[in-house]
Amino acid sequence: MTLNVLSVASEAVPLVKTGGLADVVGALPEALAAHDVAMTTLLPGYPAVIATLGKKPKVVHKWESLLGEPARLLAGRIGGHALLVLDAPGLYAREGGPYGDATGRDWADNWKRFAAFGRAAADVAGGVVKGLSFDLVHAHDWQAGMTLAYERFAPAGPQLPSVITIHNMAFQGHYGADLFPALGLPPQAMAIDGIEYHGGISFLKAGLASASRITTVSPTYAREIREPGFGMGLEGLIRARESDVSGIVNGIDPAVWNPASDPALKAPYTAKALGKRAANKRALEAEFGLENGDSPLFIVISRLTWQKGMDVLLEAADHLVGIGGRLALLGSGDAALESGFHAAAARHPGRIGVRIGYDEALSHHMLGGGDAILVPSRFEPCGLTQLYGLAYGCVPVVSRTGGLADTVIDANLAARQAGVATGVQFDGVRYQTLADALTRTVQLFRDPAAWRSLQRAGMSADFSWTGSGGAYADLYKSLTVTP
Repeated sequence: MTLNVLSVASEAVPLVKTGGLADVVGALPEALAAHDVAMTTLLPGYPAVIATLGKKPKVVHKWESLLGEPARLLAGRIGGHALLVLDAPGLYAREGGPYGDATGRDWADNWKRFAAFGRAAADVAGGVVKGLSFDLVHAHDWQAGMTLAYERFAPAGPQLPSVITIHNMAFQGHYGADLFPALGLPPQAMAIDGIEYHGGISFLKAGLASASRITTVSPTYAREIREPGFGMGLEGLIRARESDVSGIVNGIDPAVWNPASDPALKAPYTAKALGKRAANKRALEAEFGLENGDSPLFIVISRLTWQKGMDVLLEAADHLVGIGGRLALLGSGDAALESGFHAAAARHPGRIGVRIGYDEALSHHMLGGGDAILVPSRFEPCGLTQLYGLAYGCVPVVSRTGGLADTVIDANLAARQAGVATGVQFDGVRYQTLADALTRTVQLFRDPAAWRSLQRAGMSADFSWTGSGGAYADLYKSLTVTP
C-alpha cells in the first residue's frame, strides 16, 4: 500500500535554495518512491517558484483570507513528483531571497509569511482539497513548524501523524507574544507545552512540541542537541522527548555529484584513475591565481561564519602556508571574515586565493581539483560538503561534531591499517587543534600510498539517498501502519 506524505518546507531544489535544507527536501520524493511512499511537496509561492508553473497554473483551492491575505493553492510537478505552491502575493511576491531583501535583511513580517504557510499546510493535511488526502505530515525547520501547531490546536480535520526535521537548531523563528492573537490559535496554545518560549513565541518549538516524532540530519547531532552547547535553549524539550528523537544522515545525488561524469571538470576521473585529477588541479590553480606545484591544495566551500569555524581557519591561514599548503576559498558571509581572507591572500600571493560569493560549477571544479576540503565547523547538523569531498577524492579535514563525526573516518593508525580511513578529524575548534590537523594532513599527503588509500576509501563509500530514504520510509510506516 502506498503511503501519502505531505512534505512542508520553505525551499527545495531545483526551485529555490539557500542551503542544505533545499537539497534534502528536493531529494526526498525520489528517494522515497522506491519504498512505496508518494511525497507531495508544499512550498511558498516565491516568484521563482510560481514562474515554473506556467502561465495558467492549476488552482486547487482558494482562501479568501489566510491570516488576512487572499491566497490560492496551485498544483504542479517537481522532479516528476507532486508539488503544491501557496500563491499569496501579499506575502511572497517580492524581490530578494526567501527570507529577506537583496541586502540580506529579514522581512519584518516573516512571522506572518510562515504562520500563514503553516495554516495553509494544516488545512491541506486536513483535507481541504477535494480528492487529496495524506497519511502523514513531514515539516522541515522553523518555517514549517507552525503547520503542526495548527494541526494540533486548530485542526481543519483529523490530526495526522507527523515528523519534524531539525536541519539547524540555531534558527528557531522567535517572535514577540504580542503577535499571538494574530495567529488564530486558541489560548491553550500559548503554553509551555505549546508555542510559548520564554514569554514569546518560537515557531520551531511549536513544531517540536506538536510532532509525533523529531528527527535531525545525523545521529550525532541528535545526541548533541540534548546539551546546552548545541540545544540553543531547547535542550530541555529535546531531553523530555528523548525517546521520540532520532537522526538520519542526509544523502547526496550520485547523478549530480559524480567525478566520472561531471561536466564542470576539465578531466573526469574515477577511483581507479586518480592521476587524471592532476589536470583539474592545474586548472584550479589558474582559476584562483595560485602557483603551480605538487604541494597540497586545500579548498573551502562555505558560508564565512562563526558556526563554520571560519574565524579559526583565518587565524591558522599563515600556518597552513608555512607548512607548505595552499588555499582556494569560495564563500561569503561575515564582512570582517571576507576582509580577513582577502588580507591573507594579499599576504600570500600565489598561495591563497579567495572568491567571495557562490558558484555551483566552480564548487564542482574545486572538489575535482582540490586535495583536501576544510570543514572546521563548531557545530554541523549534517554537512554536505564533506560528502561531496568524499565522492570526489578530495579528503575532508573536519571537526568531530554532528554529521561530520558520523560520515568521516579519521586517519588514525588503526583505521589506516584496516584501509577504512577517509579523512582527518580533530576535537575542539581552536587554533592549535586545527593547526595540528593541517600539519597531519600535509604529512599524510606526502605519503602517496597513504593518500590514495584515503581517497579511494572515501570514493567507495555510499552516501546516496538509498539508505536514508529507507530510514525515513521506516519511520513513516512506524507511525502509520497498525501492527
